[in-house]
Amino acid sequence: MTKPIIYFLCTGNSCRSQIAEGFGKLYAGDRAEVYSAGIEAHGLNQRAVATMQEVGIDISSHTSKFIDSELLDRVDYVITLCGDANDRCPMTPPHVKRLHWGFEDPARATGTEEEIQAKFREVRDAIRERIEEFFTK
Repeated sequence: MTKPIIYFLCTGNSCRSQIAEGFGKLYAGDRAEVYSAGIEAHGLNQRAVATMQEVGIDISSHTSKFIDSELLDRVDYVITLCGDANDRCPMTPPHVKRLHWGFEDPARATGTEEEIQAKFREVRDAIRERIEEFFTK
């Protein structure tokens, strides 16, 4: 039996989709292949890396990637994490299940360093909750 392939997408593949890939790999274990990409590639956000390190997940070796059309044709699930990615994601084959989980972009948070970090943690924890639900249903 082939493992399902899950593709997390957001605008720049710098925060939300990287966080989702990290949690996806954790919760999927060897039951699924998990990838992430963006409509654009903005580079890996170091606050996202630090926020994931707080919960014991190292995404520091991840890279920001554009959507791979060959992979997109093979996936079982495309999960968009922001409205922009949902609106701009290329057409997917009929067998692909598309889900949309909208999350705020923590990279756009403003305020003190503590307030910005609190937004990253809030988004991280919300993504973790959705992914945990997805893999335990």
